[in-house]
Amino acid sequence: MADTMTKAQRHAVMSHIRSRDTKPEKLLRSLVHRQGFRFRICRKDLPGRPDLVLRRHRTCVFVHGCFWHRHAGCRLASMPKDNADYWQAKFERNQARDRANVRELLALGWNVVVVWECRLRHFGEADLERLCQLIREGGSLAEPRLAVIGGTPEEFGQPARPASQAGSAQMRAETGTEAGSEAGTEADSATCGAGLAEHT
Repeated sequence: MADTMTKAQRHAVMSHIRSRDTKPEKLLRSLVHRQGFRFRICRKDLPGRPDLVLRRHRTCVFVHGCFWHRHAGCRLASMPKDNADYWQAKFERNQARDRANVRELLALGWNVVVVWECRLRHFGEADLERLCQLIREGGSLAEPRLAVIGGTPEEFGQPARPASQAGSAQMRAETGTEAGSEAGTEADSATCGAGLAEHT
């Protein structure tokens, strides 16, 4: 279906959509701050302007909205029926930018943690502890890493870490699949549909 808005009208609508200080971002800031971490927000000098920057732990945290960043298998990542070509192109640009930001941050020596919006809606104690552990470990890692809570590194063009015996627990923590988080996984499935279970 053709777009019924003019370019000026479309621009006006899109300009009113928040790009920062969203409810998910504020929620995660509050949770992390209560755990004793101190951080800066939206640093313009870093790729992607990470939502949280914890310099001491060399870690950047992003809260990704499932719709705008296209969380695979999530029901929140629906495709608008009107002007589908416009939205498809926009979403592809968003995803390409996300992958580029992750690559650049890793190359600069920053650890990257992505928290998907749908997982944050049902963030439990196990998820919070997992996030805190990822942050604490950030400053002592030999190589920077990408960790995704509620998804997988492959969504951002990064290979999954080998699930060796020594690193299997860490891998489960990074992808949000530790045995103790069954309640969180069930909540994700209820929110995002059966497809999300494959990513958690």
